[in-house]
Amino acid sequence: MEMVNPTPKPEITEEENNSVPEPQPEDFTLLNQAAPKQNKQRERQPAQDESFIKLESNLYEVVISNKNGGSITSFRLFEYLTHDSLYVNLINELNQNNLLVNFKTNSGSDIDLARPWSIKQKPPVQIISEPTTLVFSINTELGSIEKSLTFYPDTYLIQVDINTKNVSSEMFAGQYFFSWKGGLPLTEKNKTDDLMYTNAFLFQGGELEKVKADGSNFLESDYNGLTDWVSTRTKYFTASFVPTKDTKPKSTIIGSGLVEDQEIYDLSLVLSGNSISSVLLYLGPLEYDRIKTLSPTMEEIMSFGWGPIKPISKGVLWTLKKMRALIPNYGLILILFAIAVKVLVYPLTKKSYESTQAMQRLAPEINKLKEKFKNNPQKLNQATMQMYKDRGVNPLGGCLPMLLQMPLLFALFVVFRSTIELRAEPFVFWIKDLSSPDVIFTLPFSLPIYGNGVAVLPILMGLSMFIQQKLMSGGIEQQPQQKMMQYFMSVFFFLLFNQFPSGLNLYYTLFNVLTIAQQKLSPHKTSSPGKITS
Repeated sequence: MEMVNPTPKPEITEEENNSVPEPQPEDFTLLNQAAPKQNKQRERQPAQDESFIKLESNLYEVVISNKNGGSITSFRLFEYLTHDSLYVNLINELNQNNLLVNFKTNSGSDIDLARPWSIKQKPPVQIISEPTTLVFSINTELGSIEKSLTFYPDTYLIQVDINTKNVSSEMFAGQYFFSWKGGLPLTEKNKTDDLMYTNAFLFQGGELEKVKADGSNFLESDYNGLTDWVSTRTKYFTASFVPTKDTKPKSTIIGSGLVEDQEIYDLSLVLSGNSISSVLLYLGPLEYDRIKTLSPTMEEIMSFGWGPIKPISKGVLWTLKKMRALIPNYGLILILFAIAVKVLVYPLTKKSYESTQAMQRLAPEINKLKEKFKNNPQKLNQATMQMYKDRGVNPLGGCLPMLLQMPLLFALFVVFRSTIELRAEPFVFWIKDLSSPDVIFTLPFSLPIYGNGVAVLPILMGLSMFIQQKLMSGGIEQQPQQKMMQYFMSVFFFLLFNQFPSGLNLYYTLFNVLTIAQQKLSPHKTSSPGKITS
């Protein structure tokens, strides 16, 4: 089987920068350049003395502006590529106003801090091999304000410290706002799918709040209480504020709305003045192992399903990652995982198949009972149950094993569809990305449910499902309604799964094939006087 190697890390191109000015490679001298072009709805006034600093870690390249006291103007991830093989950039024109500090005087007037700040401390090197801190400061009518950004080599965490000790209490109202404006850009080719997962979250007072943008009107909601964390996410990435132990915001404001068909989320922490406030910014992928270390409740932003499904989903993800340490290809991992799951649930599927066959063998006799007691439903029910008892058949035997498997099937669906571990992972031949449909060509029109992309694996999945159902009938003549339902279910799932990730379709197709093999290799016999055995 021919294996497809992962896409090599591309060279950085100007196109990837999303119009972000690129610093020249000359140590860390401030670089006077033109301000990036801004979206009309969030335009910043260009400043001639705006300067940029570029840092590079093992995980990302970041460009920081001295405007706003250290706003991030570019954040490119080395381990994640877009569908056109560019580095994923979590900053675009809509969210360059980030890490903002906003003050008001006692009189209610705003203090203009959206201008270049002085840089008190410059990093000695461009490559982050140890914690590296940039210190920005500005003098206002309130006094001196200082903000420092600390970057680390092997994490997506950025520590932001805001020092307001030198702010005059006579003019200052006592609290200020620390904000992330503009949410996150969509990074996936399937924008609709990416938007489905785009939300804002807040954990406050032991409760989780979820915000979903609704309509073009930009709305702000004020949540009063000590905040553990606040976050916005897309399908695979997040920007999250996690205040440190000594910094507990008194309230949090979440703004939401639609801008240019994109959901925008503004996050603002209300912090106390005359102190040093410290907030961790996590800007990066939704990797469970990284997210769960930020806060005990931070995993709530992950897509693990609901209630009892969550622990099963976590178990599935843990298993896949352990297998990945031994096997370099996630396609092979999914195949082996399907085989392992099939072996695990074999007793249940075997019991279900046997029970179904038993019920089918009793069908002619049950039909006779229906004809005999067609005017007496009570007698019909009593006679039917007695027949089941005499023949040793459980009428729920075919359904119960499948119901027991449903939590696992839901968990597999959740993990395969949303986990970043499968993102951009190739398998073989035409399957280039296990997190996306394996489309071989695109129709000039779109069909309901199906879409416009023609994928191979959903076809194979639908065929295998149809064959499986035919075998389940055991050659017994079916009613027209049963035959119609058989065709309908196969076609419906084929249409539905056409827009699902190829990894999910690969798993379900193989699972169906294994079930077919089990049915073909497990003949059932009937013992006298009528008890069903295997």
